[in-house]
Amino acid sequence: MEPQPYIPGTQPANPGLLSRFLPILEEGTVSAWLTNRVPPGGWLLDPFGFSPRLVLEAARAGYRVLVAANNPITRFLVEMAASAPTEAELKAALADLAAARKGDERLETHLQSLYLTTCEKCGKTIQAEAFLWRKGEDAPYARVYTCPHCEDKGERLVTPADVERVHEVTRSAGLHRARVLERVAPVGDPDREYAEEALQAYLPRALYALATLINSLDRLPAPPERMRLILALVLAACDAGNSLWSDERPRPKQLTVSSQFREHNLWSALELAIGQWAETGSRVPWEAWPRKLPESGGICLFEGRLKDLSEQVRKEIPIEAVVAAVPRPNQAFWTLSALWAGWLWGREAAEPFKVGLRRRRYDWAWNATALSAAFRHLADLLPAGKPMLALMSEPEPFFVTSALTAAETSGFDLSGIALRTEHDPLQTTWIHSDSVRPSFTRDLEPVRRAMDLYLSERGGPAPYLHLHTAALAALTGMHALKGADEDLDDVLRHTNLLVESALTGDARFSHFSAGESVDTGLWGLREADGAVESLTDRVEMATVNFLVKNSPCLYLEIENELYAQFRGLNTPSKAMLYNVLYSYADRDRGLWTLRSEDHPAARREELKQLAGLIEIVGARLGCGTRRDDSAFLWERSGVVEYALYLSASALVSRVLAVNTHPAEKCVLVLPGGRAALVAYKLKRNPALAEHMRGWRMLKFRLLRALAEIPVLTPQTFEEQLAGDPVKQAEGQLMMF
Repeated sequence: MEPQPYIPGTQPANPGLLSRFLPILEEGTVSAWLTNRVPPGGWLLDPFGFSPRLVLEAARAGYRVLVAANNPITRFLVEMAASAPTEAELKAALADLAAARKGDERLETHLQSLYLTTCEKCGKTIQAEAFLWRKGEDAPYARVYTCPHCEDKGERLVTPADVERVHEVTRSAGLHRARVLERVAPVGDPDREYAEEALQAYLPRALYALATLINSLDRLPAPPERMRLILALVLAACDAGNSLWSDERPRPKQLTVSSQFREHNLWSALELAIGQWAETGSRVPWEAWPRKLPESGGICLFEGRLKDLSEQVRKEIPIEAVVAAVPRPNQAFWTLSALWAGWLWGREAAEPFKVGLRRRRYDWAWNATALSAAFRHLADLLPAGKPMLALMSEPEPFFVTSALTAAETSGFDLSGIALRTEHDPLQTTWIHSDSVRPSFTRDLEPVRRAMDLYLSERGGPAPYLHLHTAALAALTGMHALKGADEDLDDVLRHTNLLVESALTGDARFSHFSAGESVDTGLWGLREADGAVESLTDRVEMATVNFLVKNSPCLYLEIENELYAQFRGLNTPSKAMLYNVLYSYADRDRGLWTLRSEDHPAARREELKQLAGLIEIVGARLGCGTRRDDSAFLWERSGVVEYALYLSASALVSRVLAVNTHPAEKCVLVLPGGRAALVAYKLKRNPALAEHMRGWRMLKFRLLRALAEIPVLTPQTFEEQLAGDPVKQAEGQLMMF
């Protein structure tokens, strides 16, 4: 296995509906991976149907994508993405829904009346955008609004009328609850108790509004395409209506209500859904299996699980590659999907996915078992030698162990792996192989060697996730993740314990963390090789070299260049690149240009001038200046008072490698533009920060100012150094 370049993409301008439950993927990654691997028009297989954006990107790139989608909600998301509805079409659909009747009222008017409140400033009746609740209480404690009359806006305490409106709806809550339950699990259905439990995530007012909307669907005389759009809008209300909206859990995994949460105005949610659903891209053909697709590309949706795909796929459809977002357990989304499917299409539509109602706990052993089954079925459908791109959003150690174990033991060989940060998808590529797996011995030493090698190559500390992934990649390469008779639960536990023991039981590794947990903080080598420059230093040099030759340039061009050089688990983070760019370059209309003063010729000339200023300031302090191989030494009576290291870069590790003087005498002289970059490096590298303890920083501009002071004392010099500290520039990212 070779380290592969991380494939960068761009964040979608519109994350889309239900994005908080779906994988976080950048646009452009899949199409870039497919280039030069699969000719346009070729067949791809997505075995999970977990990411509509992934499927849509491949189809728009000219590929035919067969999607196995067991979840009716994600299947509907794929259909809607392929249909690419316009804003005008969605507005027309909302108008039809608004005109439906609830008694003598328009549906729009009736639902809006549920969220009326009074402006605290002007006293007029207005719509609340949301109400704020505390878990376990029977009324909200605050409301959020923007008054269209006096422009008062913000969060305000509720009024007695607000509380009474909630209590009025609550008094009839049983009837509305029974209506929505009937759509999913009628009386006598063994799953009814699970559906009732799931409804605890909805407040009475939300259930009333949703029951009213759902009842209206059955009476709307809309044609099929218009009804599809109406259902899409109502799905947005189904999601907005639950109580899983809180700052504590922006991406909920469990159907657990937070201590404080937000109750949305559901009519406003319908209006906002227009922007969430509106597509700016072109439509792509989509068909239900087994109908055919044009060679120009499109999406073929199979309604069911991968194992149910018949043998005719292998006989009739030549699958050229697999592209997949590997699913991780999400009890909240899967439970809600079963509810929503019943509400939108009736209990028959929810029936195949009602297992999502029953299961309350999804552990990593369950995840590994489910993934293993899926990958085994995938191996049956995929010819040997065909590649697979498997993306793992929100990677964490147990998830990575689960996915890699499932793929490797199902007949796939890991051919490449790349990781940027824990906030980005882990990118893995695999080749389907029908070779026999050899027997193995799970041992500490190969794991330790893999982590030692990784840290040595990196030249500095790394997060535990990166070390864990390096160890797993080594075990995967040796086919040493799972024995033939081992239980997956035991495999996961033993593998993760093996990696942790390899770190904690070896004096070579040092843990930089305030907590005791192995996955907190950073891990590094206790005796690092000083000849290996740190990743941040190498990234700094490579970025500046690229800017010298290619200014102005786009950020994505910089990423592509850097990721080709720093591969696999050494992929620099966006924060790392941006900190270097902010230090050396200016951005104008999306283009980065190296600053004129940072061109090599300009800096060389400046360094010559500053060398003269160092002698001037030293003389003002009553010191003689002597130059050794690496430093300017200010001496008094033959004793070194200060050792000044003049540098145009933030390559502090180079300076440390040649320094022979006590830290309290050392001064790093550098451009002001480098100060924040040095602060970033010290922040993310505790070992480097420890080596730099006691050093002072003297910025070029301060050195020039000191040279203008006619009378300069050692005390004044120290005060000036202390008054101009190195710190992070405002607005810069400090994420790993």
